[in-house]
Amino acid sequence: MVIGHECAGIIEEVGSEVKHLVPGDRAALEPGISCWRCEACKQGFYNLCPDMKFFATPPVHGSLANQIVHPAYLCFKLPDNLTLEEGAMCEPLSVGIHACRRASVGPETNVLIMGAGPIGLVTVLSARAFGAPRIIIADVDEERLSMAKKVGSDECILVSKDS
Repeated sequence: MVIGHECAGIIEEVGSEVKHLVPGDRAALEPGISCWRCEACKQGFYNLCPDMKFFATPPVHGSLANQIVHPAYLCFKLPDNLTLEEGAMCEPLSVGIHACRRASVGPETNVLIMGAGPIGLVTVLSARAFGAPRIIIADVDEERLSMAKKVGSDECILVSKDS
């Protein structure tokens, strides 16, 4: 099983009907392919598709490979000032942004984030960008909390692993 679902790369080849990308373009990829036939997809909630094929979710291999083939409509050209590594962070960052939108985070919203892993960290960044005045994050790992502090958390809570 090949791992990885956050990815960006260089376009090597495109189909004849693809107009927004050309070989040599750098692109970030949306890691999930929806069916576009179910009710969720028809209503515009493709992220809730029950038949989603998602990188690195068995039986679908991940994107940590030399080459992958992916639908062009799920490939997004990166601006010249973004690296491929930064482009690969578009998908996790979108999770943090979505969480802040769902929670209506703004200048009067204090935020508590449970977990200082990669998604927790981008949620800290997103909450700060949304104007949250106070961001607290909790985790069981001191190193993760240290990183959360570096990226902008106001307070870090070390949670005990003991019950």
